[in-house]
Amino acid sequence: MRTDVLRLDLRLRRRMLTATGLAAGAYLLLVVAAYPAFKHDSGLDAMVAANPAAAAAFGINGSITSTAGWLDANMYANVAPLLALLLSIGYGATAIAGQNADGTLGLLASLPLSRTAALAQKMAALLLVSAVVPGASLLASLAGPHFGLTPDWANLLGVSLTLTLLAFDLGAVALLVGAITDVRGAALGGASAVAGAAYLLNALAPVVDAVRSIRWLSPFSWAIGSDTLAAGVEPSGLVALTALGVALGLATFAALRRLDIH
Repeated sequence: MRTDVLRLDLRLRRRMLTATGLAAGAYLLLVVAAYPAFKHDSGLDAMVAANPAAAAAFGINGSITSTAGWLDANMYANVAPLLALLLSIGYGATAIAGQNADGTLGLLASLPLSRTAALAQKMAALLLVSAVVPGASLLASLAGPHFGLTPDWANLLGVSLTLTLLAFDLGAVALLVGAITDVRGAALGGASAVAGAAYLLNALAPVVDAVRSIRWLSPFSWAIGSDTLAAGVEPSGLVALTALGVALGLATFAALRRLDIH
């Protein structure tokens, strides 16, 4: 199986992928190392309980001083999705619309490779890009026991998987918009808007009654939900994230066939 397109796209973004992965891992190491200083601070939990709406906006629910609550509040409910989406949406906006604008896609089209095969490689690259931050965060979490922070490893692995799929799905939105509009800005802006709305929908659902009933529409609720590190990933969320990714991929294949490649 040829991987020319996949390797080219990853090579073009290697510096950003490496820097973001290292930054995510280093940040989480600091979060883990700081845990002993806060794990017995009841004032933090009282502050969260007194300001539930503000806490929810940052994805904080429940006890912030528990092992799962500390990781969730400081990484997995906010920072990790943000960094993962920064990479995946950025790649998704560039992989079709951006490369068509700068002529790279036209060069790829001249290879003895069908559009379907080229896009399949780009989807594989998107999956790898989406796994950078979750993977780096998972590795950094291995230092947790040294600082008295021992998460449920099965739940952490599950959240790392669903976070990867979440980033892939929203990156695929950028791919699709780029294939339809052939405008990198539209792909970047459209996917970012969807991501922002989905995040707020999930974050505000615990404290806003009008939002709670439609929380299920947000891919964030499928991926990181509420206190997922403690309760575990719902199989239905994993299925929904996978199905959405497949649907977006198929729609992008159809759109790419009609794209005028320069």
